[in-house]
Amino acid sequence: MGKTTKAYKGIAMEGPIATWYARITLNDIKRHKLMADRMSRRIAPGSRVLEIAPGPGYFCIELARLGNYEITGLDISKTFVEIARKNAAEANIKADFRLGNASDMPFEKESFDFMFCQAAFKNFTQPVGAIAEMYRVLRPHGTAVISDLRRDASLQEIDLEVRNMGVNRLNEWFTKQTFRRMLLKNAYTVAEMEAFVAQTPFGKCKIEIDGIGFQVGLEK
Repeated sequence: MGKTTKAYKGIAMEGPIATWYARITLNDIKRHKLMADRMSRRIAPGSRVLEIAPGPGYFCIELARLGNYEITGLDISKTFVEIARKNAAEANIKADFRLGNASDMPFEKESFDFMFCQAAFKNFTQPVGAIAEMYRVLRPHGTAVISDLRRDASLQEIDLEVRNMGVNRLNEWFTKQTFRRMLLKNAYTVAEMEAFVAQTPFGKCKIEIDGIGFQVGLEK
C-alpha cells in the first residue's frame, strides 16, 4: 500500500516563486482552456464547483467563461490566493478564492456538486485525508476529479510536455528540472492512488491514463 503521509520537500509556492509560476503557466493558457472545456461537459449549470489548489486561478477563470457556475478555489498559498483574486477581478470573473488546507477544508459537509484538483495532489502531505475531505464536502451524487502526473511517465514524455508549453529556453530548462527533480519524484502511481481511495468513504475510483498523467474519477 502507498504512503498515507509524506513531508513536502519542494519549493514553497509563496512570494517570488509563486509569481514566477503564475507567469510561466500563463504561457500555457491553451491547456487551461482545454481542461475547462473538458470539465464543463461534466458539470451541470448552476453547480457549486470547488477547485482545490487553483494556484493563479486560470482554470477557474476559464471555467467561469463557459457556464453559469458558483466557483470557489481553495489554496494553501497566501500568494496564490492574492494572485488568483487579482486575475479574476481583471478578467471580470466572479470566483471566491480562499486560503486553506486540502486535508482540513473550511467548508460545511455536502457543499459542492463538483470538485477538481489539477497538478497539485502529489504535493499534499496527507493524500488520504485530502480525499476523505473531498468526500465530506461533496454533495450526494457529486463528482470529484484529480488530474496529476504519473511517477512512471518517462523523461522523454516530460520533455515533450514542456516543449509544448511554448516557454523560452531558460524557462524551458528550469521547468524541466522542476518536473524531473521535484514533481515527477513526488508523483504517485495508479496503484498508490487506488490504495489511497480505498481508505476513504469513496472506496473505489475510476482512473484514466492521460498522457504523462492520469485522471482519477470519484463519485459519491
